[in-house]
Amino acid sequence: MIPLEYFTLLSAFLFCVGIYGALTRRNVIGILISIELILNAANINLVAFNKYLGTKDALGQIFSLFVIAIAAAASVVGLVLIIAIYRNAKTLFTDGLTLMKD
Repeated sequence: MIPLEYFTLLSAFLFCVGIYGALTRRNVIGILISIELILNAANINLVAFNKYLGTKDALGQIFSLFVIAIAAAASVVGLVLIIAIYRNAKTLFTDGLTLMKD
């Protein structure tokens, strides 16, 4: 059986990569992917702690499904916003997004 520490280290690594990607990416789609990576790190923690704490009601998996549903809805809203911004600004880079100045 794989120890719980391995799952938490994997989750922490994915979370740090997601934070780094969200803060350093210039492309809006890359930022959205980094946010999804952060949510996947949270899902790994939820399922791993549920497995190792031994709850019989599978609450970690249920919360993980809710996080996946919220992430899917956030992705749809994010992609709609990206399309709307691209139609107005003609760019997907955060440096060129000065919509509030006009």
